[in-house]
Amino acid sequence: MLKTNRNKLTKIFLASDHAGFQLKESIKNFLMNKKIKFIDFGPHKNKRCDYPDYANMVASKVKTSKNYIGILICGSGTGMNMVANKHKKIRAAQCFNVKSTKLSRLHNDANIITLGSRLLTKKNALNFVNIFLNTKFEGGRHQKRVRKI
Repeated sequence: MLKTNRNKLTKIFLASDHAGFQLKESIKNFLMNKKIKFIDFGPHKNKRCDYPDYANMVASKVKTSKNYIGILICGSGTGMNMVANKHKKIRAAQCFNVKSTKLSRLHNDANIITLGSRLLTKKNALNFVNIFLNTKFEGGRHQKRVRKI
């Protein structure tokens, strides 16, 4: 479990498809080294699989609590993002740089980050995960807009 800026326990749910498998494993190591607990929904082997299955599993869990966060990885980040955002109460953000990652949390209260393993370096992806987990929602004028989603 992660202590967030909201001072509430947060569960982190993680999944990928085959294209994102290696990056998912790197993110798992990153989280373990920081002693952040997570649940890995798979895949658990690097074999061809369908990203919607994994995106749906994570989104279904994340939407059950405002204190849950998801991390989804596929080749581009786009497929996972599209599937996750079909779920009510999900605000998945495809993050591709520091600013997009910070703003997804500050202004949009994103609860799932999606990453493209074929588009990002491992170093950048780990940095984006770290930023996502440690940036809190500003609320205020943004709260009204998030409620409209």
